[in-house]
Amino acid sequence: MSGLLEGYYDKSIEKTKKLIIEDIERYLQEKDKLPSYEQYVRERGEFIQHIWLNTWINMAGSESSGREKKEYLEEKGIDTEGLTKKMIKQLFRQETRDVKPYDFEGWLDSLYARKEQEWQALYDNVRVKFLEWKENVEIRERTRKLNSKFAYYIEQILGEHYEDLYVYVRYLIGCHLEIEIEGNGIVLSSDDVSFEEYLYNELDMPYNQFYFVEDRTEAYEDMIAAYLDDFGPNWLKQHLPQHLLEEYQQVTNKPIHLTYLRDIAADYSQDIASDFFEDLLEERLEDLTKLIDIPFDLEQHRNIYTKDRTTREQREREEREEKRKRKEKEKKMLEDIFGSEYSPPAGRDIQYKLHVGETNTGKTFQAIQRMKEAASGLYLAPLRLLALEIYERLNGDGVPCSLITGEEEKLAEGGNHLSCTVEMFREKEFYEVVVIDEAQMLADKDRGFSWYRAITKANAKEVHIICSFHAKTIIMELLGDSDVEVKEYERETPLQVETASFKLNDTRKGDALVCFSRRGVLETASQVQKMGRQTSMIYGSMPPETRKKQMHRFINGETSVIVCTDAIGMGLNLPIKRVVFLENDKFDGTKRRTLTSQEVKQIAGRAGRRGLYEVGRVAFASDTKMMKGLLEKKDEEIHGFTIAPTSAVLKRFQKYSSSLSLFFYLWENFKNPEGTKKATLADEMLLYDIIKDTLVEARFSMDDLFAFLRLPFSANEPLLRAQWKAKMLAIVEDSELPEPVINNSSLEELELSYKSVGLHLLFLYKIGKTTEAHYWERIRGEISDLIHEQLKSGVKLRRNECQTCGKELPHRFKHKICNECFFIR
Repeated sequence: MSGLLEGYYDKSIEKTKKLIIEDIERYLQEKDKLPSYEQYVRERGEFIQHIWLNTWINMAGSESSGREKKEYLEEKGIDTEGLTKKMIKQLFRQETRDVKPYDFEGWLDSLYARKEQEWQALYDNVRVKFLEWKENVEIRERTRKLNSKFAYYIEQILGEHYEDLYVYVRYLIGCHLEIEIEGNGIVLSSDDVSFEEYLYNELDMPYNQFYFVEDRTEAYEDMIAAYLDDFGPNWLKQHLPQHLLEEYQQVTNKPIHLTYLRDIAADYSQDIASDFFEDLLEERLEDLTKLIDIPFDLEQHRNIYTKDRTTREQREREEREEKRKRKEKEKKMLEDIFGSEYSPPAGRDIQYKLHVGETNTGKTFQAIQRMKEAASGLYLAPLRLLALEIYERLNGDGVPCSLITGEEEKLAEGGNHLSCTVEMFREKEFYEVVVIDEAQMLADKDRGFSWYRAITKANAKEVHIICSFHAKTIIMELLGDSDVEVKEYERETPLQVETASFKLNDTRKGDALVCFSRRGVLETASQVQKMGRQTSMIYGSMPPETRKKQMHRFINGETSVIVCTDAIGMGLNLPIKRVVFLENDKFDGTKRRTLTSQEVKQIAGRAGRRGLYEVGRVAFASDTKMMKGLLEKKDEEIHGFTIAPTSAVLKRFQKYSSSLSLFFYLWENFKNPEGTKKATLADEMLLYDIIKDTLVEARFSMDDLFAFLRLPFSANEPLLRAQWKAKMLAIVEDSELPEPVINNSSLEELELSYKSVGLHLLFLYKIGKTTEAHYWERIRGEISDLIHEQLKSGVKLRRNECQTCGKELPHRFKHKICNECFFIR
């Protein structure tokens, strides 16, 4: 034997000896009579050699290292140069197979040959252990079968006597409840309370909260399980068949013990406790607590339970029938009130002209030109600012035009043209030409219905609808069989995306820097101003007059950069050379999300202006490849439009009720037609909640109240909501409207003051106080001037610093603490 493998050889010998002894024991334990040692050797000799060979080869192969294998092979004269590990292992295994085996037969002979006494002792020892093991296996098998029988009978008994058990547990729980209620002074809101209502409603009442159980469900389930654990084993013993009890004694040599029954029935007890608890939840509390005064007798309590259950089931049937009738009545109401109100109209005798194209392609210009030529015309704008722009353009071109936006009315003497926001549309008034701008907004979840109403109810000879490509199909479907002429517009100035990511230091003249919050606009403008560039600003809550002045500063060259939100994407024509997206996501009122392809196109489309910038440039601060993909992506068509209550719907509803609470309930339960989505009416319901069941609701007609609920203002501002309520009360009490709250201490307060005056104007025009409204329009104009001057003089923001260490944070840093403090935390 090579010295390299000697240690592995010795270990293999010892392991093989152990395996041979185990083989001898297995051989002997199955024999009823002692076989001779020589007989064992004759029968198992060849197997012993197999044991050795397998043990030795596996031991040498697994425990020796690669180096040892190579050295061993080289000792044998085998060249291993260039051989793979697999080849070396195969050669090594072959060579070790030829190693001379140890003399195991001689070793066995030394132990047992001609040593009958030692061989007999080994047999006796092995045989005793084997018989003991066999007996234990048989006992375990008999016990398993016995346990299975008990489990079977227990399951059958519990099923057959479920009601008897339940009636007793019902009695115990009823007694406990009566003691609990009386002992703790628990006050019930009604005599007709179910056990479920008691657990989950009554104990939550403020006057009952001194009595508190952390998990009431678990507490009562545990209580039921404890009752079953207490009386269950003895009850089972009385109901189990006698032959099964006798079989238990035969198998175990002892009478049955209640502990055994408790253990066998444990799983069933837990399940039945849960079932009992579920059944008890449906019971009336009064039916349970009365049981304390009735001593338990199974027959008597079974009759009581049957009577109580019959009464309860009858009541449930009556309640279901009542609910069914209410549902039928509600369904009839919904059909009568809403019916086919939102089905697309049949073809109308109107010439529709659909202007379809991307941003900045001259769609609106063409439609307005036609409106100017007409004897009368109506322009419906998505924004006050756009309504104001068209109003001024037409008057500037010598076409008398009035302006109505809800917050202002400017009537042109002798004028037959009107510019207004889309919400101000009145379907009864006829115009030769109607222009509906940004019609893709009909998919907007809050305002979309105003576009739907304008498109389907316009009263005119010609209706010009302006929209982007992705709204074309849905608008054509809405117009049905009407006469529609479609004109598509293409950009005359191509868009070019810059490959390098934009840095703020790259800002240059003609840039529009886009972010998606007022704060982002102000912070970015502040940074750009520090770099020595004059900036204009545009954001959603900015007063339209201020926005107009900011735009004119950019147009006139007083500022070289405009910082804005996505408000720039709708109808604002500015000399923008490059649109820069500082952010790729926005908060949409619910969550932050990546911009959609259409949003990217709408904003990026503002870049370039024919005759000034022949190429519109677009840059992104991050993820340029992804954002370019969105810009170039094919438009996804709008597949639905938004619907909202109409005056006809309200009129039909009032045949049934004048309760706005009921109306909002029906609106939520009305199943809108396929391809539509319901307006949320979130602002209307928010305002209604603050005057519900008050004098305001009592004194106003439903139509008038709903009209005031729909006033277009920022109802999410608590201060404005409070002012709205105060003005409603003033109308009811026939007193003067409270004047707006004006505060000029900061830019934020000025903007809120502007909104406050805007709300006041909505009320003044609504109740016909035009003269007073003109005064407040001047006041609002002064506030707008103050806001403009503050923005013009430069934005001064508080220092953005870490809330932990006070270190100044980078521009547009999204978190409130610096990275160092975050990692320390």
